[in-house]
Amino acid sequence: MTRVRQSLLLSAADNYLAVVLQLASTVIISRLLTPAEVGVFAIAAVFAALASTFRDFGVAEYLIQARDLTTDKIRAAFALNIIVSWSMAASLATLSPLAARFYGEPGVGHVMLVQAITFLIVPFGAITMAWFRRELNYRPIVICNALSNVTGFVVAVTLAFQGFGYMSLAWSSLASIVVVVSATLWFRPSSLPRWPALRGIGEAFHFGKFTSAMYLLSTLGRGAPELIIGRAQGAADVGLFSRANGLLEMFNRLTMNPLMQVCLPYFAQQGRQKGALAPAYTLSVSLLTALGWPFLGCIAVMALAAIRIVYGPQWLAAVPLAQLLCLAGAIDLLFLLAREALLADGRARQASVMQLQFFGLKVLGLAAVVPFGLAGACWGLVAAAACNALLATRHLRVLDIRVGALARACLPSLLLTLLTVGPLALAAWRLPPSEANFVKWALAGGSYAALSWLLGLRLMRHRLWDELAALMRRALRRPGSA
Repeated sequence: MTRVRQSLLLSAADNYLAVVLQLASTVIISRLLTPAEVGVFAIAAVFAALASTFRDFGVAEYLIQARDLTTDKIRAAFALNIIVSWSMAASLATLSPLAARFYGEPGVGHVMLVQAITFLIVPFGAITMAWFRRELNYRPIVICNALSNVTGFVVAVTLAFQGFGYMSLAWSSLASIVVVVSATLWFRPSSLPRWPALRGIGEAFHFGKFTSAMYLLSTLGRGAPELIIGRAQGAADVGLFSRANGLLEMFNRLTMNPLMQVCLPYFAQQGRQKGALAPAYTLSVSLLTALGWPFLGCIAVMALAAIRIVYGPQWLAAVPLAQLLCLAGAIDLLFLLAREALLADGRARQASVMQLQFFGLKVLGLAAVVPFGLAGACWGLVAAAACNALLATRHLRVLDIRVGALARACLPSLLLTLLTVGPLALAAWRLPPSEANFVKWALAGGSYAALSWLLGLRLMRHRLWDELAALMRRALRRPGSA
């Protein structure tokens, strides 16, 4: 467990630096770019994210979950990654003019062409990153990502000030990829095979076809609102939705990304060593909801203050959207780790089937209510999240993960959320956040939420308090000490 805590600490540090830089970049760029320009990049980013699911083709997951990892398997995974990634680069470049005409925005095609270049570079660092994750060795990952994030921030802000508009974000993405791959090659272990090979590629392809389908559907689900809203209502509404969803993405960067980086190798390790994933999954969800539910509840209450500070006054129409998306996100937390649990047990096919069902329900929810505007689309996402939670519980039965045990594990998180968010919501009802007091609300509300959350963890003797204390002791431990 010590190695897992160390990995979580390093992964969290990596993501927190990324969040700080992303937040600073967003504060600056939101005041330099219009909603339409943000919407153009958001639409193109969805296409790049879809292509990324094919580009990766489950290579990292294949290497992480393999019980017996051989040189042939690593070489085969490298070869498969190159073939698929370069194919996706060609597809993005070919489809870019079609996407530009479909959305009536030439900028969509321009951004996609730059993003296609990144697909030619990524495979040369992907295998090394997967190896580090399998070994729960996050120090080189943190360094590589830190260099990449700083580079992306500098390029994005500099080009935005120079008037490059949405292309500043595209060139920033390319610069980040170049830096992270270069740094990965520097840290690459000498024992890791250098060249790709086709022997054993069939096994990697068999696993990857299900995994890539799963991640494709997941990415489609995340991007469906932008794609559907962009077609039905235009780029400006996509920009508003993107900024509302930005608060939820902030939570993902702060909590979900570090956890998702570690939970797959952790689940796989538990399966190899103990032969059971249910205790590890239940514990992970209980810790995640103890952090996520209070955070999302407080963001929903203070959405106006948060959006006003981060994005500026021109984005206040996103406030009610952000509140609904926080509700959907709170429901999502119950099953977001389901696919990693299934993958860790080698059930890539079932994980892809589950993701297909998730995607279908999300698209159905959006299609049913998007005629009612952006608020309707967000309500559709809330309904889809509730249905997906029920579906996930059925799929997790094969791992002996039961609803009753999960509910008991999450009950302390619910009580902690009521303790943290309840008084804040009452204060917002008596004195709502507004243009006149949003700074005071952010400072006072944020301070209260943090203190009451920590006090609640301590008084309830929640398991998360013990984990945070262990992480803090490790972070403060001097090098070389016992």
